[in-house]
Amino acid sequence: MGKPLIYEIWQKPATSCIIGICSAIWFYIQKNNIGYSHVGLSYETAVEGHHWRLISSAFSHISVLHLVFNMSALWSLGVVEQLGHMGLGIEYYLHYTLVLVVLSGVLVLGAYHVLIQKFKLEYFRRVTAVGYSCVVFGWMTILAVKQPSSKLNLFGVLSLPISFAPFESLIFTSIIVPQASFLGHLSGILVGYSIAWGFIHGMNNYWAISMLGWIVLVFMLSLKRTGAFDLSFIEIEPVTDPSLPTAGFLASGNGRSLNMDVQPIRGSDLV
Repeated sequence: MGKPLIYEIWQKPATSCIIGICSAIWFYIQKNNIGYSHVGLSYETAVEGHHWRLISSAFSHISVLHLVFNMSALWSLGVVEQLGHMGLGIEYYLHYTLVLVVLSGVLVLGAYHVLIQKFKLEYFRRVTAVGYSCVVFGWMTILAVKQPSSKLNLFGVLSLPISFAPFESLIFTSIIVPQASFLGHLSGILVGYSIAWGFIHGMNNYWAISMLGWIVLVFMLSLKRTGAFDLSFIEIEPVTDPSLPTAGFLASGNGRSLNMDVQPIRGSDLV
């Protein structure tokens, strides 16, 4: 007989909070008819300064199937919070969730940059990533290294050996969600191995709080600069002295005019 749900929630408080946040964001997106191009992360939007999308894309889901799959896997991976005796636990879970959210997104953008600049694959300029999959695959990988005897339960009916779960889930996700991002999931796996093998280490409460503070600051400033939301309480001081003459690209028709309008993404693919 299984444990009562309230007991499971009590044992996995961080996981439960993240699932609640992702579910609430999904409900808000559905209620307000928000498209993935408005919250997702793409190479073009990153170049334009929409750095806030690095966070919004991770916690947003457009498809209910995508949400259910990610949250079901995340719920099973919440066992990390109960493994304090193995050097994991709730603090470890929170610290490295921050690392996975940021670094997996940065790694995806780095891969897009190489594909665009080196291999001239312009298609990747408009690919838009959205979903918590990078973090889920990262925790699958960490748990596969730290506790290879564990099982990953999906939807309460499918049980996978955690040692092979990252790659089994990569195949399974590609089948049931054809538009799933191979690069996004792979980036989560790579960051997960980097954490599990100790290449990325040393996170503690001080560094986690500092990192969270910088994330919030960059998030708010990039929202203000891109005009995505009206944040009238934030004022950004101009970097130029108004008493000095200004020089700008003002000539029309020469391709050098500076355009600060945020253009909608066209032809984006759901990842």
